[in-house]
Amino acid sequence: MIRLVVILPIAVIAWMLLVKLISDVKKANVDWTGVTTIIGFIALAFWLRHITGMG
Repeated sequence: MIRLVVILPIAVIAWMLLVKLISDVKKANVDWTGVTTIIGFIALAFWLRHITGMG
């Protein structure tokens, strides 16, 4: 029961922050090419680390 009391407010706060973030992103003028490039480089770094075991 204590777990439920702790996890439920955290989940509600996370949901509210996610909704606020999505609404802010929709209003903003975002350079999606740059965002996807950064995400691609991060994904590539994790993949190369997984494959080679270095880093």
